Amino acid sequence: MARMKFLCDAERCIECNGCVTACKQENDVPWGVNRRRVVTINDGVPGERSISVACMHCSDAPCMAVCPVDCFYRSEEGVVLHDKDLCIGCGYCFYACPFGAPQFPQLGAFGVRGKMDKCTFCAGGPEKDNSEAEYRKYGRNRLAEGKLPACAEMCSTKALLGGDGDVIAEIYRQRVTSRGKGSEVWGWGTAYGRPDQRAPGAPGAPGAPGSAPAPTGGKS
Repeated sequence: MARMKFLCDAERCIECNGCVTACKQENDVPWGVNRRRVVTINDGVPGERSISVACMHCSDAPCMAVCPVDCFYRSEEGVVLHDKDLCIGCGYCFYACPFGAPQFPQLGAFGVRGKMDKCTFCAGGPEKDNSEAEYRKYGRNRLAEGKLPACAEMCSTKALLGGDGDVIAEIYRQRVTSRGKGSEVWGWGTAYGRPDQRAPGAPGAPGAPGSAPAPTGGKS
């Protein structure tokens, strides 16, 4: 059985927020709730990176451990889901989650904020698959339709990967091993090729018309 996971490749994320918009549109997310958000690290300085963050559907989920009414459960695919009919809005999961995944639709003290809401990996909830009740409470159940989460499918640079954990881990491994390290990590040099690796006669290649002469290494 596949174990569903998310992975965000920080070297590909362009902070377009397409994943955030896709999630809101697909699941009719309540106002004030962000099941997914884009976080920028070292904003405005060299080394700036952006990553898309949501519920990571942990194998040992802390939200499940602290919930006093056991409203959380794990599907056969490893997706951490919750039952809103059991949720009392205590907020324990909010404090326990290191990713800030649990969200509440209203402001105020815990207990009056309403039922907790979070990313469902587009897997719905305990109601019947693709029923009106399921959509109203949890959004669309794309997994029951044989599809992946909308956020991952809509990512223009394929920075956000979602699906079988073994498959996306292999995709990321291939990316890392093929794109070098340091200044060569997925950037202009990799995307367009280094000058000494371009085909002879190609624009910018050594010896091509208009290209700079190759250094000789001797003293002038």
